[in-house]
Amino acid sequence: MTTAKPQLSLYNTLTRSKAPFTPMDEVDVRLYACGPTVYDFAHIGNGRAAIVFDLLFRMLRHIYGAENVTYVRNITDVDDKINARALRDHPDLPLNEAIRKVTETTAAQYQKDVAALGCLEPTIQPRATENIAEMQKLIASLIQRGHAYEAGGEVLFDVQSMPDYGQLSGRNLEDNLAGARVAVDAHKKNPADFVLWKLSSDDEPGWDSPWGRGRPGWHIECSAMSERYLGETFDIHGGGLDLIFPHHENEIAQSRCAHGSHAMANVWVHNGFLMVEGQKMSKSLGNFFTIHQLLETEDFGGRKWPGEVLRLAMLMTHYREPIDFTVKRLDEAEALLNGWYRAVGDVSAEGGLFCADMVDALNDDLNTPAAVRALHELRVEAAKGSMPAMRSLKASAALLGLLTDTATRWFSGEGIETDAVQSRISARLDALNAKDFAKADAIRNELAEQGIALMDYKDEAGQRQTKWEVKR
Repeated sequence: MTTAKPQLSLYNTLTRSKAPFTPMDEVDVRLYACGPTVYDFAHIGNGRAAIVFDLLFRMLRHIYGAENVTYVRNITDVDDKINARALRDHPDLPLNEAIRKVTETTAAQYQKDVAALGCLEPTIQPRATENIAEMQKLIASLIQRGHAYEAGGEVLFDVQSMPDYGQLSGRNLEDNLAGARVAVDAHKKNPADFVLWKLSSDDEPGWDSPWGRGRPGWHIECSAMSERYLGETFDIHGGGLDLIFPHHENEIAQSRCAHGSHAMANVWVHNGFLMVEGQKMSKSLGNFFTIHQLLETEDFGGRKWPGEVLRLAMLMTHYREPIDFTVKRLDEAEALLNGWYRAVGDVSAEGGLFCADMVDALNDDLNTPAAVRALHELRVEAAKGSMPAMRSLKASAALLGLLTDTATRWFSGEGIETDAVQSRISARLDALNAKDFAKADAIRNELAEQGIALMDYKDEAGQRQTKWEVKR
């Protein structure tokens, strides 16, 4: 159980190959991931993306040092979907006030939800509305360089001005047929041209600009925010597969053409789709679940699910593979966590060595299924009471964002008085040490009637100790 020399390899969507990751600067490693559009509570598919890029953030910190990694995850708080939701939910309020109410509520819920999934806070979480000036500067540069034009009250990006447009998605301009996820309008030079700036009516949110009072298009937001905090070219850009086209393709076009640069990001990482019980998640099928629902209601599988269970259920599948999110999968994840918590008890991770097999797996394009298997094998030694193995399991799981609690709290049920249980366990240990086995058995049976199971083990000093749990 020694720590292997880290060498992270990642699959790059842009090159369609896996290669060792080499940052531009080892003391300034830069990661950007597309965050939420805050018009509604985040669904569990959004949760998968948050977990994947949180894990990548953790691995970069592990390899290069926490102080040398910058992770930016944006918040889109200006969007037509937000406007529509504000009008629907708060028709009696002025639109700007209604928009603010929607975005503040949903942004706060998102932060709470992803924290429950074990995600660390990104280094920076910029809001689109706080970066309008940066967006306008980019748009002006694109117009000046001949990559954008004004037409029909909009500023549009001219895709034909970029000879290698489409490299990320593998689409050429002929593939971008009218209606294929692009808006078709008569004022466009090409159907694939996309909006950089659009005019706002008096009752729509807007900002003054050289092209009239308006608001930004979706794609320009991420180009501006990533440049502001990470530079014209940075190390890694991430998001879901559904963002490859048109969002990420258009980000690349904007950023490269505005600066004449060879790349926006050197590595593009994308997580796979999520199905629910074998079907695409949709409200019409009744299988659309938000993170909040899974954590706080009994809408899925008839019970609430701990955040760590949801997180491990995601990590059991490789991030690039599609995932079928099922009750069975959650049950399996919970059973694994129960076994790991039983094995580590309440020990701390202090002094614990990272499991080399787990680290090797994560360095191989974040191979979390192999990492989970490595931890499960380590659990066998930890369950035998090996303190080094227990601490290693605790420390290694923490790198995955797991085993963040103590076993006592993990297994404590509602209505259980933990101090009272601990007091009875102490009385039982006194009875065992006094060889009063009848009394010890009586206390064990008493606790068992409350649904509390006891596990005896010896600590490093050879002293008898007891772990307990509520049977889940």
